[in-house]
Amino acid sequence: MSAPAMGTSKTAHTDSSNKKKKGPGTLATAYLVIYNVVMTAGWLVIAVGLVRAYLARGSYHGLYYSIEKPLKFFQTGALLEILHCAVGIVPSSVVLTGFQVMSRVFLTWAVTHSVREVQSEDSVLLFVVAWTVTEIIRYSFYTFSLLNHLPYLIKWARYTFFIVLYPMGVAGELLTIYAALPYVQKTGLYSITLPNKYNFSFDYHSFLILVMVSYIPLFPQLYFHMMRQRKKVLGYVEEYSKVE
Repeated sequence: MSAPAMGTSKTAHTDSSNKKKKGPGTLATAYLVIYNVVMTAGWLVIAVGLVRAYLARGSYHGLYYSIEKPLKFFQTGALLEILHCAVGIVPSSVVLTGFQVMSRVFLTWAVTHSVREVQSEDSVLLFVVAWTVTEIIRYSFYTFSLLNHLPYLIKWARYTFFIVLYPMGVAGELLTIYAALPYVQKTGLYSITLPNKYNFSFDYHSFLILVMVSYIPLFPQLYFHMMRQRKKVLGYVEEYSKVE
């Protein structure tokens, strides 16, 4: 499960915003701008690919195959975000960022890529569309924030679209994992059985079930955290506008 990170940014509007925090250096900022521009462009390529494939086929079934390669590339490229947090050029939690990124990478490679039978499922398109719209907004938000020129529309979209996109993505992820379960059980994919020289066993089928169960406590916490962040950021702007 993944959620659009709502961490600290240069554009956070609080009463203490007048106290400027020390941001990344010039080189780090330049690198982050380039990284976010590339990632924005990458997810735009995915969005265009989905639209073109839909117009060409006249159906939304099987659209995953039209964007499979760029999806894998750019979603895997998000692993760099963990490194950004680890080295301190981005002021976000390494643990939280790692969880969010790895959950998507896991679904991309360990489920959708590994269990080819689910690639034609409508649930895959559900989370792909949710991810695509979310990431275009998110990386655009980061880019303009780093340039100190953030349009209100992008900020509003960043803290509003998740209300629909997050549940939509989670639903797609859960349904895709559920659809993969019979194939994983039948083939024994990634499972390790006894006896073996390491005296260790692992049941990937059971692991996927545990992953699904983990959504129950985690989804509400992350979702309502983002709702609080929305109220904090957009609520401040609305109150400020009323005063003006």
